[in-house]
Amino acid sequence: MSFIESIFEKVRRHPKRVVFPEGTDDRVLRAAVDFHEAGLGAPILLGPRAAIQKRAVALKLNLDRVGVIDPAHADDLERFSEAFVSLRRDKGLTKNEALKAVKLPVYFATMMLHESSVDAVVAGASVVTASILRPLFQVIRMEPGVKTASSCSVIQLANKRFGEKGVLYFADCSVIPDPTASELADIALMAAKLARQLHGISPRVAFLSFSTKGSARHRTLEKILTAVALARQRADEKQIAAEFDGELQADAALLPAIAESKAAHSSVAGRANVLIFPDLNAGNICAKLVQHLAGAHLYGPILNGLSKPASELSRSCSSEEIVGSAAIVALQAMEYRKLYPARGRRSAKA
Repeated sequence: MSFIESIFEKVRRHPKRVVFPEGTDDRVLRAAVDFHEAGLGAPILLGPRAAIQKRAVALKLNLDRVGVIDPAHADDLERFSEAFVSLRRDKGLTKNEALKAVKLPVYFATMMLHESSVDAVVAGASVVTASILRPLFQVIRMEPGVKTASSCSVIQLANKRFGEKGVLYFADCSVIPDPTASELADIALMAAKLARQLHGISPRVAFLSFSTKGSARHRTLEKILTAVALARQRADEKQIAAEFDGELQADAALLPAIAESKAAHSSVAGRANVLIFPDLNAGNICAKLVQHLAGAHLYGPILNGLSKPASELSRSCSSEEIVGSAAIVALQAMEYRKLYPARGRRSAKA
């Protein structure tokens, strides 16, 4: 069973409601139908009803079991706009401004998530990252005890020798351009929690660099070393079961033979399944290179740190990757102990 099939199997036991704001995008339409047919839950498409139906007919897709809502004429429009005003009153948001915003599919989807009308949001196939992140950060609270929102891309490789049987977690790939040491530590903790939830394992987290264990000297390495120490400290404080190490070059993080020569005493080197990049340039570039040059599946990026699940997609995503991303955020809506009852009782809380 592949990684994503294992996610599907878990979600089928607890189907969820997922909203897709880009209802007229062909890939999203296919993904919504496939999400339902896979038994993962109830998909909801947002957008002009006539336009969605027209594309569905052209694609020969049956939307009988897929929800379709036009935000501009929705029954909840007034209620959502009032709730949005109450959330942003201290920022000077007016009723008219709120009403105008909530008519936009991404804002409407975010309000659905806020009001628990759905369990998760999946967006970004056809709009820029900022258009997804802005409403989510304005409306959805941070997870208790978390100060940093970030993202994590889940990479599924054909080559099973890397990561967790071919699955690697890349963070951060879409949110923080130049994280501080403290933010980098938080990015690592949240990525570790995601890996643990999806796999039920103790993650092995590598902080990547151009240097391994002092093989080079540069001021930027101080940030990484500080982040590693902070991640270990915070993991202990929050009882997050994970191993952290760095700085490590990518080959030292992934290849046992190289790890033996460069970082022989590391519990992470050569066995890493979570890779933390020093900045957004490195993370975003690497994720897209691996996706397209290696023919890997990229699910997400999954947004970490928010109190409710959401995925901000790559605009080059396939319909299969959209379904996989939707399944992951649907699974995030479940509690860890329901997914892994025995492990949940024995393990420290995530």
